[in-house]
Amino acid sequence: MTLNTRLTLQAFAVVAVGLSHSAYAAVGLDRTRVIFDGGKDATSVNITNNNTQLPYLAQGWIEDEAGTKITTPLIVLPPVQRLEPGKQSQVKVQALPAAKSLPQDRETVYYFNLREIPPRSDKSNTLQIALQTRIKLFYRPQAIAPSQQDLSTPWQEKLTLTRKGPHYQVNNPTPYYVTLVDARSSKDGKTVPGFEPLMVPPKGALTLGPSAETLGTTPYLSYVNDYGGRPLLAFTCSGETCKVNAQAAPPNE
Repeated sequence: MTLNTRLTLQAFAVVAVGLSHSAYAAVGLDRTRVIFDGGKDATSVNITNNNTQLPYLAQGWIEDEAGTKITTPLIVLPPVQRLEPGKQSQVKVQALPAAKSLPQDRETVYYFNLREIPPRSDKSNTLQIALQTRIKLFYRPQAIAPSQQDLSTPWQEKLTLTRKGPHYQVNNPTPYYVTLVDARSSKDGKTVPGFEPLMVPPKGALTLGPSAETLGTTPYLSYVNDYGGRPLLAFTCSGETCKVNAQAAPPNE
């Protein structure tokens, strides 16, 4: 029987808190997350057709936190475009008037999706694979845009840990989402058993999977910054509360 099937695969990143582009994707992105400045009408993402032989279509759209495709308050323009072999282009994320109705005292998270569509094969018995990239998109209102002081002292250093039974609770007093991708009991240690990446919402709290005893009284947590780097936060615990010890952490990546 002739097989002429198009199989769509999602390229899942190593961390569960977001999806990044696959190393095997023909159409690639220039970043692993999008920060949308609420003071602007749009932001652009660079895309590249890494296949030097074939043209591809690039289809973009946005999903809300629940994974539902949306057409407001943000949209992708153009929704579909053709990329010639080895060429670059841009995709614009455009804010609609409804964006002004989003919370202005904290970030809102969305997901930017880009699907590559290969040209139809003229050969029989061909399996075509279309990879889909999914990364986080943070709408950051102008009212909470980081100052130069905020940039020199990362807001993630304001995180605290609170002992809640056998586990630590991560408290995020900032107006930004904080994505944690690693947890260790020492700076040079390995990821502790039971850790799963998590995204702590603005002014919210989540519980770490590993036991507090496993993490000890000097836990280290790694977060993802705006540029995709993964700096370490060193905590020092006293009683039931742990605070960041900036002097104990290695330089930001």
